[in-house]
Amino acid sequence: MRHFLSLYDFTKEEILEIIELGIKIKKEAKVKNYIPYLQNQSLGMLFEKSSTRTRISFEVGIHQLGGQGLFLSSNDLQLGRGEPMKDSARVISRMVDMVMIRTYSQDILDEFAAYSKVPIINGLTDKYHPVQLLADYLTMIEYGKDENPVVAYVGDGNNMTHSWMMLAGKLGFELRVATPKGYEPWQEIIDDAKMLCEQSGGKIIYTHDPQEAVKNADVVTTDTWVSMGQEDEKEQRISDFKGYIVDAKLMAKAKNDAIFLHCLPAYRGYEVSEEILEKYANIVFDEAENRLHAQKGLMVWLDEKR
Repeated sequence: MRHFLSLYDFTKEEILEIIELGIKIKKEAKVKNYIPYLQNQSLGMLFEKSSTRTRISFEVGIHQLGGQGLFLSSNDLQLGRGEPMKDSARVISRMVDMVMIRTYSQDILDEFAAYSKVPIINGLTDKYHPVQLLADYLTMIEYGKDENPVVAYVGDGNNMTHSWMMLAGKLGFELRVATPKGYEPWQEIIDDAKMLCEQSGGKIIYTHDPQEAVKNADVVTTDTWVSMGQEDEKEQRISDFKGYIVDAKLMAKAKNDAIFLHCLPAYRGYEVSEEILEKYANIVFDEAENRLHAQKGLMVWLDEKR
């Protein structure tokens, strides 16, 4: 049995297998050929953080695969009244076939997985957002940006940055990370990514200069400056991230045929300009849709590895 807690736990070949399976299932879905790969199976979806794309993509995804999704809010479970995580894991995993968890802390996810009898999927934690990277790379493949790409990430050194670092380390491409001082990625992630790059031939450059990161890049990506739980830091962050907006001036530093990605929700006028988001809207919303298809590939792959 395999869990999907971080890209760190998967080989390059396995990551590409999952994505290729997602592409295959997407092609089937586009002609309304919904094959019940997970017929009569149930997916428990445990949410401690609010969601649009994660909830819809997993709930629709398991339905299209022939199964059923169960929305589980921590506020509605005994977990919200103090039941230990390990006990909740033991109970829930005996009643469903797979569990997706969207939570604040990677430690919560890891503890749940340690006591679970079924595969656990990371739907987002403070440390990683790996399902988003499956969708992002699937989108890069569709737009022809998967052959030795140079990817520039501009913004906060957060769970999205960490996940890009893991993907670059595993697949062996060049990633440039531009963050303000004080907002760099976690040191333990930097150390892990360095080790992975030594094995794969990947390269990660860290800078405080967005223009240096974006210069001649094939892919430019960003994320919100103020994640859930950081609302009290909003004004300080807006000040600290001045100059980190992906606008027309910054995007012009990338290659002429570069694409722009954003995991959404996007806050126009902050991390990305209205002009750039609308210019690349088709790509960004293809990327959002690809959460559905990449995650279907992931669920089927995990089921096959039981």
